[in-house]
Amino acid sequence: MTIHSYTTLRAATPRDARTLAKLIDIAGEGIPNWLWGQMAGDGQTPLDAGEARARRDSGGFSWKNAIVAEHDAEVAAMMLGYPIAEPTDEDRAGVRGLPEPVRPFVELEHQSAGTFYVNALAALPGRRGRGLGSALLRAAQDKARASGIGRMSIQVFDQNTGAVRLYERLGYTITDSRPVLSHPCQPYYDGRVLLLTKAI
Repeated sequence: MTIHSYTTLRAATPRDARTLAKLIDIAGEGIPNWLWGQMAGDGQTPLDAGEARARRDSGGFSWKNAIVAEHDAEVAAMMLGYPIAEPTDEDRAGVRGLPEPVRPFVELEHQSAGTFYVNALAALPGRRGRGLGSALLRAAQDKARASGIGRMSIQVFDQNTGAVRLYERLGYTITDSRPVLSHPCQPYYDGRVLLLTKAI
């Protein structure tokens, strides 16, 4: 799909893995990098660990679940999204064992069962304000419809007011929230994580 003559949307490939890792860290406000730092092996940076995860063929954070926006033939933004299944009792019980900053997001994912969940939406610095986020969210809706899914969901920190305005302008409404559980890399130490949903 072409947005402008110099901007195109396409499915991600394994070659995009490193840029996808950078973008999901931007979307996650530093939480992904913090988690990858705990996973990194000898000689690996957190970004290396994130790239390895993005290169996998399975799991939520996989190149297979991403659509990228290319601007002037370089990846400028991405949307990572997939259907959310009903959590099992084991999934719900497992929340208690997760790192504290991640728990609100997983709890809200469980509230998103049956939706097409936009796990991450981000643009690289210098590529924002060009309509890429709106275009990627429309592409996510197309993907949801093609899968027979009638609702979308997305999460955001309530203090990220620009993103909240964008989602509400596109028809999303706040349906649930959880208190922020902070960590050293996160810019928001209080407030709430919002779950927004939309019928399509």
